[in-house]
Amino acid sequence: MKFRELGLSEDLLKAIEDKGFKEATPIQAETIPLSLQGKDVLGQAQTGTGKTAAFALPIIEHVDLDNPNVQALVISPTRELAIQTQGEISRFGKEKGVKAVSVFGGSDIRRQIQNLKRKPQVVVGTPGRLLDHINRRTLKLDHVKTLVLDEADDMLDMGFLDDIESIVKQVPEERQTLLFSATMPPQIKRVGVQFMKDPQQVTIKAKELTTDLVDQYYIRVKQFEKFDIMTRFFDIQAPKVTIVFCRTKRRVDEVSKGLLLRGYRAAGIHGDLTQNRRSQIMKDFKHDKVDVLVATDVAARGIDISSVTHVYNYDIPQDSESYVHRIGRTGRAGRHGVSMTFVEPNETSYLRDIEKLTKVRMLPLKPPSADEALKGQLEVATKEIGSLIEKTKMEPFSEASDELLEKYDAKELVSVLLSKMTRNQVKVHITAEKPLPNKNKRGHGGGYHRGGGNRRGGFKRGGNRNGGGNRRRYNGNGGGNHRDDHKKGNRSSNHKRPNKSFTIKNKD
Repeated sequence: MKFRELGLSEDLLKAIEDKGFKEATPIQAETIPLSLQGKDVLGQAQTGTGKTAAFALPIIEHVDLDNPNVQALVISPTRELAIQTQGEISRFGKEKGVKAVSVFGGSDIRRQIQNLKRKPQVVVGTPGRLLDHINRRTLKLDHVKTLVLDEADDMLDMGFLDDIESIVKQVPEERQTLLFSATMPPQIKRVGVQFMKDPQQVTIKAKELTTDLVDQYYIRVKQFEKFDIMTRFFDIQAPKVTIVFCRTKRRVDEVSKGLLLRGYRAAGIHGDLTQNRRSQIMKDFKHDKVDVLVATDVAARGIDISSVTHVYNYDIPQDSESYVHRIGRTGRAGRHGVSMTFVEPNETSYLRDIEKLTKVRMLPLKPPSADEALKGQLEVATKEIGSLIEKTKMEPFSEASDELLEKYDAKELVSVLLSKMTRNQVKVHITAEKPLPNKNKRGHGGGYHRGGGNRRGGFKRGGNRNGGGNRRRYNGNGGGNHRDDHKKGNRSSNHKRPNKSFTIKNKD
């Protein structure tokens, strides 16, 4: 469906067309007309399907420029997503003159206060910082007409339900509420009942939650083998833009430093970094100064880079839904993507739960040998040498070249050059971590909270999830949620896997 068929004003249509958009995505086509009518909407859509525009465009349409108060509030789980959403609203609303600001932790609150004093019509923020501004009386919400809960399942996983309830109390009861979530577990529907009035549910069909453009593989490994095996895959597949997901912040630091030692252009991102450092790393990643981004689930939320070719799950996620969101970082905008998941001996049940949720049977890969990895490096080095020959002015080096050729065999000289152009195989130590609990032995699901231990129901500050992807389907279900640094059990299952193993190279 074209945007012109959705009932939007000419100013907004011009802004949309200036961005090169003509056709609305399914979530936009179904949500925008309902939102324009003022209805509450419960929308299910994964990251990358255009859900931000699905709520941003109606918000902009409803803004009254003569009203100096905050008219729309968007609550986001992380600062990255808040920044991204605010930028999107500002770009779409520029033609009309709509002002949007974002507020989030880890950034100078004084600057945020100054921005709020400039009378924005739309505020986007994380729960903690929004409450901070409310308590300081630097943010008043008594004129809000539209409330958006974005990535609602993330916010529940991260324990923000109490904060959200406190914020909603500051918003008028007579309002429109839009809730978007990548998954729709019972908890989200209960939130809908609590905060919404007769919500209209918009659900993207299950087959649309994943993509055939992502090829999904798993590799059976022992924990101490992971790093070497992953870098061998790097050398064979030659991924162009890569995200590596790790379970903990410490592991992100160790893996990213190890990759740097081996000569890869890598950087790690997690919640302990300052906002300036996180922003710089993301800028470098977007501008090809970093090829491999190592991240926790929480830190990766809000990453929207369509050129990601590979996702490597260094640590298998503790819940199935996190896997869906992780691999959704690749296979975007019609591009082909590859997902690789490393599975330790006791983690088979987690793999099976993922397959149940995604209705995709992951294909097994045989770990490549060191010789195969070297062969891949040499193929890349050979291409680079050809390119260097075309770019290099030979004359200044001809005399020295002649001397070397008289003294050494040409094959010896080329071999030395190739040795310098291949990866430094310095030994890298990655600290072992406690394995995930074996769900088959536990016999039940379970929650977790800060400091460990199981519990039933409730929410504590916790995690996030990323990605989508789909290839070969079969029937089944599964699910769960988690945070990096914590553990969670899921339901066990029995389902036989193929024994076939093979090694692949990336498709150009």
